[in-house]
Amino acid sequence: MVDDRKDSPPTQRAGGATPKIRWDDSSLKSSYANVCNVSSTREEVVLVFGINQAWERGQNELHVQLTDRIILSPFAAKRLAGLLANVVREYESRFGALNVEARRPGDPLDQ
Repeated sequence: MVDDRKDSPPTQRAGGATPKIRWDDSSLKSSYANVCNVSSTREEVVLVFGINQAWERGQNELHVQLTDRIILSPFAAKRLAGLLANVVREYESRFGALNVEARRPGDPLDQ
């Protein structure tokens, strides 16, 4: 995968050092998820992603296939939370508010 972000501009650090970040995407894989769950302990935050393939409403049981688990330090999780908040805010300013409340039967899917 080719990415224009290979070399990020240096950022100023305490002590005057300005490290250059080189993004290596040679082992990058892409996954799709429409389900996410989060848990945490004092030392880590765990994100679990999966796919809900139940397309019919009114089922008594849903089967979610878990596909990926990402384990972060609390510091990395906080940085991720900020980045995601910014991305969602930008998305909503362009395309309108996202309603993530539970849908009622008969509601249109794009609300």
